[in-house]
Amino acid sequence: MIHRQTPKSSLRCLCQTSPNPSRRFTVGTIRTPDLDSAKITHSRLIKSNSSIDPYTWNTILTAYSRHGPTWDALQLFEEMPVRDTVSWNATIAGHASRGDNASALALLVRMVRTGFAPDQHTLGSALKAAAGAGRVVHGRQVHALALKTGLAHAVFSGSALVDMYAKCGSIGDSASAFEALRARNRVSWNAMIAGHARSGDRAAVFRIFDRMGREGIGPDEATFAGLLALLDDPAVYKLTTQVHAKFVKHGLASDATACNATIASYSECGSIDDSMKVFAEMDDGIRDRVTYNSVLAAYAYHCDGDRAIEVFVGMRKLGLEQDAYAYTSVISACAQMEQLKQGRSLHGLVIKRGFENTTTVSNALVTMYAKSDIVNDAMTCFERMVSKDSYSWNAILTGLSQCGLSEAALRIFSQMRAAGLEIDPYSLSTALRSCSDLAVLRSGRQIHALAVLTGFRDSDYVSSSLIFMYSKCGLIDDAKALFDESRKVSPVAWNSIIFAYAQHGQGHAALELFARMRERGLRPNHVTFIAVITACSHIGLVNEGSRYLESMERDYGVPARMEHYACGVDLYGRAGRLEEAEALIESMPFEADAMVLVTLLGACRMHGEIEMAMRVGQRMMEMDAGEHATYVLLGEVYAQCGRWGERKAVRRAMRERGVAKVPGWSWFEAHEGVHAFNAEDRSHPRMAEVYRMAAELTAEAGVPDCVDGDVEVYSLD
Repeated sequence: MIHRQTPKSSLRCLCQTSPNPSRRFTVGTIRTPDLDSAKITHSRLIKSNSSIDPYTWNTILTAYSRHGPTWDALQLFEEMPVRDTVSWNATIAGHASRGDNASALALLVRMVRTGFAPDQHTLGSALKAAAGAGRVVHGRQVHALALKTGLAHAVFSGSALVDMYAKCGSIGDSASAFEALRARNRVSWNAMIAGHARSGDRAAVFRIFDRMGREGIGPDEATFAGLLALLDDPAVYKLTTQVHAKFVKHGLASDATACNATIASYSECGSIDDSMKVFAEMDDGIRDRVTYNSVLAAYAYHCDGDRAIEVFVGMRKLGLEQDAYAYTSVISACAQMEQLKQGRSLHGLVIKRGFENTTTVSNALVTMYAKSDIVNDAMTCFERMVSKDSYSWNAILTGLSQCGLSEAALRIFSQMRAAGLEIDPYSLSTALRSCSDLAVLRSGRQIHALAVLTGFRDSDYVSSSLIFMYSKCGLIDDAKALFDESRKVSPVAWNSIIFAYAQHGQGHAALELFARMRERGLRPNHVTFIAVITACSHIGLVNEGSRYLESMERDYGVPARMEHYACGVDLYGRAGRLEEAEALIESMPFEADAMVLVTLLGACRMHGEIEMAMRVGQRMMEMDAGEHATYVLLGEVYAQCGRWGERKAVRRAMRERGVAKVPGWSWFEAHEGVHAFNAEDRSHPRMAEVYRMAAELTAEAGVPDCVDGDVEVYSLD
């Protein structure tokens, strides 16, 4: 019996030389039969009860190791009358290739103890097992054995050393093993490129690639796949096109591996059209399941659910097996309200195909329902998950927060803490955003302390969320202090502080920060421009805000989204330039949504532009947007001009369409806890005091007395 776990004491014996060096066998090339043929030959051997040379046994063993269950191969290995190095190699390689890394390493220990000296193939499989387990300690012990047997500098085992250290994150050791090789083949060069690619060091990867060419080693599909894995940002789009041209020049335009990597790279660089062009130019014969999965992932990345579903259906028509990766991608692409119907159909197919208990697929379903504001279904999927990972918790946490259920999000965060689950920057950031929405400073400070304790305070997302939280709680100085302490190496923290000053009416300070951001060479993104245009809107810099909106794509390569046009409409609307606001909506390259039209409708009501308000309101009602604000604003406009019949028709339409007015809420944090105010509620135990204080405040502010029942309060305690 072999050991399923490999203690350190056992692995230390790998560093000892074989007690019987004479028992070293030369590994020959074995032609491996298919599994059925191997089983027939095995049966004949058992039936004849004859002792046969190791070659035939090894041929059967290799077939079992490569094509059958590992326990069949192991059982045959134990029953073999004679074993040689090839027998051990086949069994160790079989376990390593199936991911049973501990057993593979334990077999190596047993092999050395039995008196067999490992060769390059033995060490290569053992190093693959150490890399698969992510155990650099075990890899170092195998390295020591390779040094003792004189195989550390051989091409096959040396390349495996380079790959093992790279996959375990020890880039320095990987480079040392690479330089120690007496001769380097393409495998060792590719291992170096892939290892540095995992570390994200673009400059080092391309230095290695250039050196590879100078030393006369031509790249192959694995080389280009390693290069393209690094090219995942719009800033390196031109470099992606150059690498693409390079592998076409090397005759790899029809290679599936290189093409699949190019599809993914172009997508992440922002060019879905180039991705689809590569896909279209691939012959049907070389498109495989990975190709279609790459296309699905590209459409998911660009939130194009319709075309993702077309590709998914095309896979089924071609008879290609759809794995969990395909389902995860197509469901992720449907994470928009418009594709909810298709998403539900995919959910049914997931159940039918038995992928419901696959964590990645369930995570995609949770995200899809949460982004479509179907929170109950998201929670149902989450609660039914058999195995939850950190992404599962973050998905439901983010979904609740984005749907405005900040209290529920903080409860989920508390459950994570109580269960001892790992808290990462994403969960901290989402929890802080929920504190911002509720303006609960005490909870925000507690999460701030947790961020410091876990070492994630300097994370861009956590730092940004802290800045946002303190500004939303009214502490703009604390927000600025946190910004000054942050690394400021990406636009994330800059966006938060620009937003903070814009929301506090300090638009000029916000624009000064934007200027400093550009001076540092940081490229603004779409969020930056929302903050900048908002700042211009709040201080009345209409012309300057308009210039920013026009220059986004021209000067910065940032296409205007619906949110930017909504900010532009608000910019013109606050200044009373309503005709320009309406003209901006008409110039949009896509149909205006409810967010943009409500912004214009609110501006019309503010400035008494009745005719335009009625025109916009009617357009929204025809859209059946389901936004209660549309009906409320339109009703107020009709009331202002005394058109009571139309106002009554608006209320009737609300009832017929099932649109309910959502009551407004106000929150404040007092010594005894958090309190929330809303209309039509009398549950607070100190209701009389609240009304008395509200009356005093309204009198002091010169506001007419509130009608009894308009403002109520209750406690969350």
